[in-house]
Amino acid sequence: MNPIISVKNLNISFTLRGERTRVIRDVSLDVLPGENLAIVGESGSGKSVFCKAMMGLLDANGQIDSGEIIYNNQDLTKLRTEKEWLPLRGSHIAIVMQDPMTSLNPLLTIGSQILEAIKLHQNLKGPQAYEAALSYLQDVGIQDPKKRFRQYPHEFSGGMRQRVVIAIAIACRPKILLCDEPTTAIDVTIQAQILSLLKDLKNKYNLTTIYITHDLGVVANVADRIAVMYAGDFVEIGPCEEVFKNPSHPYTWALLLSMPQLAKKGENIYSIEGSPPNMKNSLPGDAFAPRNRYALKYDFVARPPLLQVSPGHFARTWLLDPRAPHIPTPTHAPAQALQADFASDKTPILEVKNLTITFGKGKKQLIAVNDVSFNILKGETFGIAGESGSGKTTLGRALLRIYSPSSGEIYFKGKKISGKLSKHDDLLLTRAMQMIFQDPMSSLNERAKVASIVAEGLHNIGSPDIKSKVHSALQEVGLRADFADRFPHEFSGGQRQRVGIARAMVMAPEFIVADEPISALDVSIRAQVLNLMSRLQRERGLSYLFISHDLSVMRHICNRIAALYRGVMVELADTETLFERPMHPYTRSLLSAIPHPDPLLEKNKVLITYDPSLHQYSNDPPSFRELEKNHFVHCNDQEEKAIRELYKI
Repeated sequence: MNPIISVKNLNISFTLRGERTRVIRDVSLDVLPGENLAIVGESGSGKSVFCKAMMGLLDANGQIDSGEIIYNNQDLTKLRTEKEWLPLRGSHIAIVMQDPMTSLNPLLTIGSQILEAIKLHQNLKGPQAYEAALSYLQDVGIQDPKKRFRQYPHEFSGGMRQRVVIAIAIACRPKILLCDEPTTAIDVTIQAQILSLLKDLKNKYNLTTIYITHDLGVVANVADRIAVMYAGDFVEIGPCEEVFKNPSHPYTWALLLSMPQLAKKGENIYSIEGSPPNMKNSLPGDAFAPRNRYALKYDFVARPPLLQVSPGHFARTWLLDPRAPHIPTPTHAPAQALQADFASDKTPILEVKNLTITFGKGKKQLIAVNDVSFNILKGETFGIAGESGSGKTTLGRALLRIYSPSSGEIYFKGKKISGKLSKHDDLLLTRAMQMIFQDPMSSLNERAKVASIVAEGLHNIGSPDIKSKVHSALQEVGLRADFADRFPHEFSGGQRQRVGIARAMVMAPEFIVADEPISALDVSIRAQVLNLMSRLQRERGLSYLFISHDLSVMRHICNRIAALYRGVMVELADTETLFERPMHPYTRSLLSAIPHPDPLLEKNKVLITYDPSLHQYSNDPPSFRELEKNHFVHCNDQEEKAIRELYKI
């Protein structure tokens, strides 16, 4: 079969401040008609640059140094002007960007933005264009398209905005669809729906799709073939099932081992040692060799060729050379020290009783958290799971007194902290309770140096010897003391999150709210941050409230998990109990959406959609009930009876 697009010996560089950085290094790849190709790798590996070159979207500092991109017998690297690219962009190759809000114009209605694509690429006008726009909204699962057509992007949820961006791309009627991290930081339930949607649209419109992602769960779900990229080079290419079953490059091994699903409870998750190379320097040999515990001496000397593993499966590693020693594919991370057993201390550090938080008044009042009660034990990691808008972050911020509860009480170490406190008590709480935020870049002052960011809390409480405490906090989270003089933009995403953790730890807290602390990070960086948090918990006896929509991560790190739906806590249980015996239908829907690092399981999984209208609460109101020891469910009498019959309680 002839490729629909063929990349040959492509080299791309960027020039910044007079320095030339080579970001794509002599790569070749054929994309077959109708296939789902996934390009996998860490941030900075060159995935997005490689795909944007196919559309002529490199910024002004980027240039193609050599190579070819052949599409329809035309070399796209020879196109120089926007006028030359215009007939190809959209009509032949379209792209779905990572952040839908930055892709949509906030000043234009959704309908007008879809109409723009239809008029430009299908030459339809008037009623025909309008009907076509409505059909595309229906195709991407937007309900009541006539109403939604007239609305603006801010009136849509994150998942719905992503659907609109997909609709705009499909309206161009392309042959090739590039999906650049289409589900990053989206809830697992919405992620599963978006992936299912993309597969349906691919079949309906006969698309060739190229996914750019670092999420191997996404890859297992959608990919026919995988291309693993590291430092601007493809290090492994092969069929999806084959690469998962028989990964052959040490970098692919490391990515798979970094998934929390493959780690044992209580042990550190595997993390890739070191950092990606500086692309400004020449990279002799295998670029991954300095981070590869299985590296051969020759890996530092010569770049390996793409050697065949099996038909259609190739890897760029000297380990496949007949002269190399045989190294079995590692199937699990080396065992690490077990975490301390939190059950040794049953004392609650934090108690929440009938907490309700509302915003607005009258008809516009929103109940963000509704009559929630729970406690967190000393040394425990307590997880709050739920989709966006479920009230997770609001609840976490209320515990830190950022939001004031409308009713209910919060106790910290037996003392009530909801309501007014003296200045002295408020300072003590500021020291004892800290927060780690979701987006490390937006939570750090980009104009302040790291020393100032980390020391901010110390200044507020009038702490002495601030400089040494800042340096100590940085070293504790794995950063050098001299990093204190740098700005946030000079760090990677994982390093910025470590700065955020250092800012919390410098206060010597006892309790930390971690609000989606890893959702925006690569799988390998996630492992490093989770291991760091576990180590600090063991060494300091910390208690965590861990907020996330990723239950695969929560299963590894949390002792207990509560599911929150629209402000209501619908289930609470020990982690393994919740996974093995989920009793509320919303919990089952969350569990069904968990990605599996196994293509056969992932592509055949059945997604459970939660429908709250199934509950009949008008004559039989629900309450939060303990149906078995330490397992609580929000249900009424009829539902309790059904659950007890199902699980023979």
